[in-house]
Amino acid sequence: LRLIEMATLDHPLLKELSVQCPGTWNHSMVMGMMVEAAAESTNANPILARVGAYFHDVGKIKMPLYFVENQHHAENRHDKLSSSMSALIIRSHVKDGIELARKHGLPQKIEDMIPQHHGTSRIEYFYDKACKSAQEAGDDAATVDVNLYCYPGPKPQTKEAGILMLADGIEAATRTLSDPSYDRIQGLVQKMINKVFASGELDECELTL
Repeated sequence: LRLIEMATLDHPLLKELSVQCPGTWNHSMVMGMMVEAAAESTNANPILARVGAYFHDVGKIKMPLYFVENQHHAENRHDKLSSSMSALIIRSHVKDGIELARKHGLPQKIEDMIPQHHGTSRIEYFYDKACKSAQEAGDDAATVDVNLYCYPGPKPQTKEAGILMLADGIEAATRTLSDPSYDRIQGLVQKMINKVFASGELDECELTL
């Protein structure tokens, strides 16, 4: 009943998200529909998955303009930062999200999905950028500390958190398609699901191929 109440979007944290981070809010709403359908198909809890999607990125409220969905063609603030500093800011939305969840007394299952939807995955864009910079400076890319570019975890522990991880990457990636035809979207979705499974991020939850 509490989850159903939270799904009405009247929660003050969601209202703040819609004002401070309209791009993130839209991303979260679309994900809510995606994960609800996926949860129904895999015998997971649809309402838990949907509410988890609504709150998964609330930590972006602290620094909204450092996340691409909120930039709206404005200057990219990461252009003036080192790759490691950019990764630190991106990673911080998980810690900030957990703090906000606790401050607002969100259910533990919702709070748990905030770090688990990223698991221990790598922030690929800034890691690749750091490797490229190292090579241009004459250093080996292996000198880049990969730990600076990985989320702290834990990996998804439930079906709902695993579904959330998949939907998060898929929703963001499909928005970048120049010609989002049915076949291209289907191919991208399959490719991303395979990539996440191969990475081992879903080893600790009950999702299967």
